Amino acid sequence: MGILSWIVFGLIAGAIAKLLHKGDDPGGWIVTILIGIAGAVVGGFLTKTLLGWESSGWTLKALISAVGGAFILLVLYRLITTKRS
Repeated sequence: MGILSWIVFGLIAGAIAKLLHKGDDPGGWIVTILIGIAGAVVGGFLTKTLLGWESSGWTLKALISAVGGAFILLVLYRLITTKRS
């Protein structure tokens, strides 16, 4: 997949991860989209490394790995930025 495809795929993955992880995000939709793009890359790397999945192209496996990576990064971002009472 080319870089533009990964960006678009990351946008979709970020939106899906945002819908799955309800609640207020400190950064809003823009940060969530950027996290989705990074999550697509991280998720693709992790699934290739750990599961041996090839995430080349617009496949269901690639979508699952991208959404999973975006979800993990979104949870980590929320944990880091949330104020502890």
